[in-house]
This record gives sequence, structure tokens and C-alpha cells, in this order.
Amino acid sequence: MTGDLEERVQRLEDRAAISDVVIRFAYGLDRADWELYGATLADELFVDFTESTGMEPRIWTREEWCGFAAEVLNGFDARQHISSNHRIDIDGDRATCLSYMYAQHHLPGAPGGDELLMRGWYEYELVRTAAGWQIDRLTQHYTWGTGNDSIFEASRARFLASRGS
Repeated sequence: MTGDLEERVQRLEDRAAISDVVIRFAYGLDRADWELYGATLADELFVDFTESTGMEPRIWTREEWCGFAAEVLNGFDARQHISSNHRIDIDGDRATCLSYMYAQHHLPGAPGGDELLMRGWYEYELVRTAAGWQIDRLTQHYTWGTGNDSIFEASRARFLASRGS
């Protein structure tokens, strides 16, 4: 096996592993599997959801970000995050993956409407770790949506009420 072939095989393995991380990221959100979701994230990650939430971009710990995601999303009856068209660029132990976002959120009876459909794309920056590729920078680019823009607040309120908070 030549070095060139080894490099090409490693690149293919890395691309497959990175795509798998992005798919597990979406699947973890949809199944409220916060352990699976958390395994896709580095110990600390920079998150920028300014376009969809107005939140200031900042660094979160894995536990903080998973807790926030659970608090906001666990109140929905259903969620579906479709991640497609992965464009992956690898530079040593760093990588970027751009993917389309098609995110559906369903909460019957929510004030303002039962659903929100978000469209756009994610920019994931990943680092190779001992645990494999993990996301350490996450930017959501919210291009357009239809439905209830305040549905996340209703989901969060429902989840907190179920916990007695």
C-alpha cells in the first residue's frame, strides 16, 4: 500500500466519520437522546445561533449546551432535523462540514400555531479527538421558515411545567 493510497483511504474514513457525527447530532436531537447528542460535541464548543434566536454567540460546555437543547426541545411532541448535502473539508485534525438544515417542530395546541419549519444550513467545525471527530464550533444559518416563530418558548414552558420548575 503506498502512502498516497493510505492518505486517500484515511480521507474517505474521515469523511464518513464526520458525516456520521453530523447525522448523529440530528438524530440525537430528534430522539431526545442527549447522551448520543452530547457524544457528537467537544468538551467546550462555540455556538452561534444568532440568526434564529438572537442569542449572543458564546462558548458553552457540552453539559450546558445539551441541557439547554433538552430544555428547549423536550416539550415538543415531535421534531425532525434533516441534514443533507454534506460538504466536508479536512485539514489534518480539523474539519468543516456544511450541511442543509430542514428542521420541523410539532407542538399541538401551542399559542400561535402547532408547527415551525426551519430551513437553512449548519456550519460545523470539528476536531479529531481520542473519542473521534467532535463538533467544537456550531453555527446555524436560518434562511427562512414557516409557521409559529414562538413555538420554542411554548415547548420550553411545557417541559419546565412537566418538571415542576
